[in-house]
Amino acid sequence: MRELCSFDYAIVRVVPRVERGEFVNAGVIVFCSTRAFLDSRIELPRERLLALSPDVDLSLVESHLGVIPLVCRGGKEAGSIGELVQRARFHWLVAPRSTVIQMSPVHSGVQADPEAALESLMEKLVRAPAVSP
Repeated sequence: MRELCSFDYAIVRVVPRVERGEFVNAGVIVFCSTRAFLDSRIELPRERLLALSPDVDLSLVESHLGVIPLVCRGGKEAGSIGELVQRARFHWLVAPRSTVIQMSPVHSGVQADPEAALESLMEKLVRAPAVSP
């Protein structure tokens, strides 16, 4: 069994009308420095977002959300931010903003596998619970 490691994470939120402060969780970013792990999962719940803001530009929101995995991976494809070290990219991603794409406060956890932590957080915090018949 792998040794436990601590990790930090933030929930990716879409805030279609910033002045109202209502949001939909659309993803999670996980950073584990001891495993050199920085990754994200994005799944935009379109129906929930449209319920909050029927006139939201879904393609624009999706294009902004698409930048997050690029920054996590790093490299030239992510622009100048992609050239930063993982820790700096994580802090850039989770920095407070008052835009349509915002992050929750950063939280911490412990897990043997950061990839499994990312999947578990997506299941708990982003995906809609299954409805029982």
